Amino acid sequence: MKKHLFIITVLTANFVAFSQNKIITITNNLKVDREFETVELTKKSLGLNADSKLENYAVKDIKNNTFLETQTVDNDGNGTADVLLFQPKVKASSKQDFEVLIGTNPNASKVVSCYSRFVPERTDDYAWENNKVAFRTYGPVAQKMVEDKIPGGTLTSGIDAWLKRVDYPIINKWYEKATNGTGTYHKDTGEGLDNFHVGDSRGVGGIAVNVDGKYYFSKNFISWRTITTGPIRTSFILTYADWDAKGNKITESKLISLDYGSQLSRFEINITGTKQIAAGLTLHDKKGTTGTNLKEGWLSYWEPIDDSEIGIGLVAPKKTLLSFDNHVTDEKDLSNLYGNISVKNNKAIYYVGFGWKKGSPFQTKQEWEKYLSSFAEKINNPLVVKVKK
Repeated sequence: MKKHLFIITVLTANFVAFSQNKIITITNNLKVDREFETVELTKKSLGLNADSKLENYAVKDIKNNTFLETQTVDNDGNGTADVLLFQPKVKASSKQDFEVLIGTNPNASKVVSCYSRFVPERTDDYAWENNKVAFRTYGPVAQKMVEDKIPGGTLTSGIDAWLKRVDYPIINKWYEKATNGTGTYHKDTGEGLDNFHVGDSRGVGGIAVNVDGKYYFSKNFISWRTITTGPIRTSFILTYADWDAKGNKITESKLISLDYGSQLSRFEINITGTKQIAAGLTLHDKKGTTGTNLKEGWLSYWEPIDDSEIGIGLVAPKKTLLSFDNHVTDEKDLSNLYGNISVKNNKAIYYVGFGWKKGSPFQTKQEWEKYLSSFAEKINNPLVVKVKK
């Protein structure tokens, strides 16, 4: 009798485990192969119980019988993972099945390719990177140093580009050599360098608000919160002090994320006091060439930089990039190519980044703009995920 009860117990446990496994079908409706696009799964979308833990699940490519890299993210900071991330490869105009199963990936990467952190040892930067690009922006101590006329400060809410040419993480390495005096990230020793000037410009995607033809913008961020780092995504929140745009009180915070394989960071701006924002791309010394395509939703600037060239770009979801302003002025650092993006429910979304000729496959303006066009097509036609019942 006891033996029979044991068998029933084991069978029941196996059935429960099996019932927790899910088969999902991912459909690519475009006529191009898709990769480096992140699929987000929630417990609700998978039909899992509320007490299920996404950390206990792995994703397998059924056709190739291989595990995919995964990452779980606790977006709201309550200690429970909200989403399970993975990046499938799906051929053009096709469907592919994957299994979400209880287990672990035996080949999981130990490298945190998508990384970000607050950097107190370099005043108070916040820096982020993936295997393609790196960025940073500046905090309140750097702002106060400028206001108090202390050398070494930085006053801007513009976004700096770090031109990396390797696929491994460089942020900690570059800051370490700068702080311990063994080197500088302003000189390229094979991994890339920071030679991208921001100043008062918007850099790569900083925002402004236009009132009666004049652009207003915030100062440095005042607080930060890292949400996640990992093999697939890093994300974080920056908050800014309330600021004034000709009598309009503006509140602003940025949810920024960067996924593996992407040249562009995703910016989700939470803002009040305006129905439209202007996201800017710096024109530096105005020796480059702009490119615009409102129908597809992207802006581009291709320019020389030292002994190379760089393309910076902005992509916005369909019908949200309302217009652009190639704002050229003699005022130092204030020439920017602005994309005017609609604010809906106090939120605006866009993607910004760059492709450096020495550190990316983009060797011409045309190749860079082809990437932006393809990126826009993909965000407007996301992979379709369906859970089989």
